[in-house]
Amino acid sequence: MTSPEERLAELGLAVPEVAKPVAAYVPAVVSGDLVFTSGQLPMRDGELMVTGKVGGEVSPEEAALCAQQCALNAIAAVKSMIGDLGRVAQVVKVVAFVASTPDFTGQPQVANGASELFGKVFGDSGVHARSAVGVPVLPLDAPVEVEIVVRVAS
Repeated sequence: MTSPEERLAELGLAVPEVAKPVAAYVPAVVSGDLVFTSGQLPMRDGELMVTGKVGGEVSPEEAALCAQQCALNAIAAVKSMIGDLGRVAQVVKVVAFVASTPDFTGQPQVANGASELFGKVFGDSGVHARSAVGVPVLPLDAPVEVEIVVRVAS
């Protein structure tokens, strides 16, 4: 059986360094057998992948890739708390915020960029409840922000 990191490698991806917070918070906290991540922006190598609103300057396809990067950053935050991603028993909840134009209604498809990655990386344990919310603006003018809750096996 392959590990979550091996499945990421098969996708041509890797767990990045934990993204540095942009304000007064930590990337993740543990409470009992749950890990709660802070909202993760689509940071890659210390910079946002793209800025702007989905349905405006950012295409839905670009935004889905941003959501995938947010998911990778959330995975990194979880790993920083538990060490071994093989301990993830369930991705419980995913919340995706999509900064979008008032007429854009494809937030669920954007959020799929994150949801599909969790399924590929964690298999059945990656199936989760989710919210995909359209918002007028996100920190640093990011198009997407994703936060997750995972249950960890002891």
